[in-house]
Amino acid sequence: MTWHFILMAIMYVFAGIMHFVKPGAYIKIMPDYFKYKPFLVYASGLAEIACGAALFFDSLKDIAIYGIVAMLLVFLTVHINMLKGKKEALGIPKIILILRLPLQFLLIWWAIYYL
Repeated sequence: MTWHFILMAIMYVFAGIMHFVKPGAYIKIMPDYFKYKPFLVYASGLAEIACGAALFFDSLKDIAIYGIVAMLLVFLTVHINMLKGKKEALGIPKIILILRLPLQFLLIWWAIYYL
């Protein structure tokens, strides 16, 4: 395992843990069309932890990568929603929100790189 692969795994475990530490922050940024927001925040946090941890097991690595890509694609809806207006942006400057979109695709590429 390379250092950057380990970094990616740790990053997803940490991101997942943050869903349990600060669930309110994640609930606030979810589009209104998502129902059961608290459940989705905790479920996505658990999925991020599971996928990040699964990267450390050769037999689960590919499944974890597909899971990470799927999550990142779903999370893209949240990032796009935050561009709708000031309320949705939660005070984050619009330029940061715009720059985060290509970052999402970079994260997808980073995961696929290890397939």
